[in-house]
Amino acid sequence: MSDVAAGRRARGGGAARRAERTAVSLDTAKFISRNIPNFEILNDEALQIIEWNAETVLEEIGVNFLENPGALALWKAAGADVRGERVHIPRGLARKLCATAPRSFTQHARNAERNVEIGGRNLVLAPVYGPPFVRDREGGRRYATMADFKNFVKLGYMSKWLHHSGGTVCEPTDVAVNKRHLDMLHAHMTLSDKPFMGSVTEPVRAADSVEMSKLLFGADFVDQNVVMTSLININSPLTFDSTMMGALEVYAKAGQAAIISPFIVGGAMAPVTVAGTLTQVLAEVLAGVAYSQLVRPGAPVIFGAFVTSIDMNSGAPTFGTPEAAHITYGAGQLARRLGLPYRSGGSFCGSKLPDAQAAYETANSLNMALLAGVNFMLHACGWLEGGLVSSYEKFVMDADQLGTLHHLAQGVMMDENGQGMDAIREVGPGGHYLGCAHTQANFKSAFWRSDLLDYKPFETWDEEGARDTETLAAERVKKMLGDYQQPALDEGIRESLDDYVARKKAAEPDAFI
Repeated sequence: MSDVAAGRRARGGGAARRAERTAVSLDTAKFISRNIPNFEILNDEALQIIEWNAETVLEEIGVNFLENPGALALWKAAGADVRGERVHIPRGLARKLCATAPRSFTQHARNAERNVEIGGRNLVLAPVYGPPFVRDREGGRRYATMADFKNFVKLGYMSKWLHHSGGTVCEPTDVAVNKRHLDMLHAHMTLSDKPFMGSVTEPVRAADSVEMSKLLFGADFVDQNVVMTSLININSPLTFDSTMMGALEVYAKAGQAAIISPFIVGGAMAPVTVAGTLTQVLAEVLAGVAYSQLVRPGAPVIFGAFVTSIDMNSGAPTFGTPEAAHITYGAGQLARRLGLPYRSGGSFCGSKLPDAQAAYETANSLNMALLAGVNFMLHACGWLEGGLVSSYEKFVMDADQLGTLHHLAQGVMMDENGQGMDAIREVGPGGHYLGCAHTQANFKSAFWRSDLLDYKPFETWDEEGARDTETLAAERVKKMLGDYQQPALDEGIRESLDDYVARKKAAEPDAFI
């Protein structure tokens, strides 16, 4: 529902406004375009030191490309010093190779109105990725199923502030490991019309992702456009395994986007210091992005940084910490200097429940990512228990709060309406602004308002059952899933997808390892 249409209905009086509030909304906000500055924590000298040190790591220490003779051959031909499976990259070579990667790109959705621009001043929000468990208020913590996966895709489709359907929103453990990617892709393609991510758990699954995308978009369109983003994790420290690199090779050859992302828990997989961790992050990203350009110059890639700290007493990862913020801010500066889109941030928390700990840590993480200049934020909603759990209630709690990022990013409006001088003149000393013309003209859009949180007086809140936020979120989950309407899809395309999945699943026995 557009703002213009909403305004027309509002003029119909109270009944129209009540209908507007209760109508099923399939409105999706456009990806965020920042009108606020990035927060830059490092000065030029610090950035130059980190960049020099990262090149030193690549040249002197090197990186491992395991069980991948093709990658070793490409590196050797490019001028690297290959010793066994260790690749030593001469100073300047990786950065030179990275120069062919685009600074920004469009990821197309099957509904062109949902296309996203990744890079520049933009921020694209995508849901949680990868948890093997799910949690809801009624069922508690349990292994995820394909039914859960479909529910999360539906919730993502229905969430106004979420721009992207994501990828493995939970790991459906009731489907064979070698076949579940087919069902997951099918769900993203048919239950939502937002952009989505491809499979990376084996190169053949990446190839299936490309083939199914060709059925959805058309082979010629996929050959010429980005229709998928995929997550390629580096085995920190400094190790590139054949599974992830094999998937990267498939996507790069097909011209599809990949997030090249170290997976670092500071103190375990990288030094305990911020500068040391940033050095390793940059070295790993340089090597990964450079390799993608060896496979296909111009292949779209995103500079990824998934970094958190560690609790030195328990060894558990911690989230929303100052050190993680320092690294996220610094990595954003490094990504911009390299000329690449930047992925980081999310609704990170270590809490077991969608409680105050989860809210504090998540708020810190989300706001940090906005200010860091992140272009693609995976895990923007639904993350719980250090990424082990996709939470239904937290999904909608986070998705609601993503609206604050949109409004913060708008900055301060300084046009004639924003200055508000007409209102100040009209009201004068001792008056109030509730009834003035400026307020009446702007009241619907003046302040962001949560669709979930309770703003009622105590007496009303108490009479309605004194519901806490998790209770409100559980009710919202039920309403959203009840209101869900599947987006239209050409029947011929649907049948071709159904047939592809059925044939591929019938071609081999189930495997659960």
